[in-house]
Amino acid sequence: MSIEKRRMGRADKAVLRLAIGLVLAVLVAYGLALKAPYAVCVVAVLILCKPGPPIPLFKGMVLALVIAVLMMAGVLMVPVLENYALTGVLLTGVLLYAVFYSGVRSANPLATILVMAIALIPVVGVVEQALALQIGATLAVGLCIGVLVSGISHALFPDPPVRAGHRAAAEVPTRESASWIALRAVVVVMPVFVLALTNPSFYVAAIMKSVALGQQAGSTSTRSAGQELVGSTLMGAAIAGCLWFGLALRPNLWMLMLWMAAAALWVGTRLFRVRPGAFPPSFWVQSLVTMLLLLGPAIEDSAGGKDVLKASATRVALFVAVALYAWVTVWALEHWRTARSHALFFRQG
Repeated sequence: MSIEKRRMGRADKAVLRLAIGLVLAVLVAYGLALKAPYAVCVVAVLILCKPGPPIPLFKGMVLALVIAVLMMAGVLMVPVLENYALTGVLLTGVLLYAVFYSGVRSANPLATILVMAIALIPVVGVVEQALALQIGATLAVGLCIGVLVSGISHALFPDPPVRAGHRAAAEVPTRESASWIALRAVVVVMPVFVLALTNPSFYVAAIMKSVALGQQAGSTSTRSAGQELVGSTLMGAAIAGCLWFGLALRPNLWMLMLWMAAAALWVGTRLFRVRPGAFPPSFWVQSLVTMLLLLGPAIEDSAGGKDVLKASATRVALFVAVALYAWVTVWALEHWRTARSHALFFRQG
């Protein structure tokens, strides 16, 4: 019983850390009117959902600086994409594969942030290089907020130490398995990346969604791929719709922070198993990320005087289409891999 109480205590603290972190990310991103403020929230959520101990503050700031520099270097891909499109696309695919592979082997959430930068910065730079630099800085700010809030909240709500005998050793995928997972993720991301080059301003959120789906598609099984990929997208859209109608009652920054906190608490109780359910934690992480990627652009559309419902409906349809494509891709690749394995087995036999 005592072990169960300690486990639930750790989960409760994780939920509080997620809610506090998301609220502070919203305050900084929207309060300072940063470019693509929802991207700050997405990066902060990815850091706060990381299992295990927090990233040390100094190490986190150094990593944020390194990733910021790498993001700025992504602008160098813009001339290649503009003048040698095929070479630029192939080079981007190779870079994405390398980062996905490294992320699978190390189980580091920072790999997802770096993948977003590789896929997002060059596309935005095609429109305006200054905007690409601003978004790169925005992602770095989100990383700093996530690391800072994670460190402070762990200090305020420390977890009890885990005995060495109770620590579960993380299973590191083999090189062959990591290579296959990275290949599946790249196949999911690259079509959206190519499509985004035709209209970068419209597909910014779709690129971030495809990166999240690529990460999720790499870890899910064929049997549960449809439920996780499409289901989490629809759940995120439902949460975003509830928050939008709630925010319409009194649209200001403080209400946005309160509604975000409510969403983080509701999702967090299921993500960290305070309320056990049928869906895995990855389902709820992607639901929260999808909510941010839908609600953030809707807020910008409203501020710009656009038709929010029409734009949001188009965005939801695009997200669902990307999720369906990811599902079909996972099924087709796994079916081909199984058939190829059987053929090799009988040939060798």
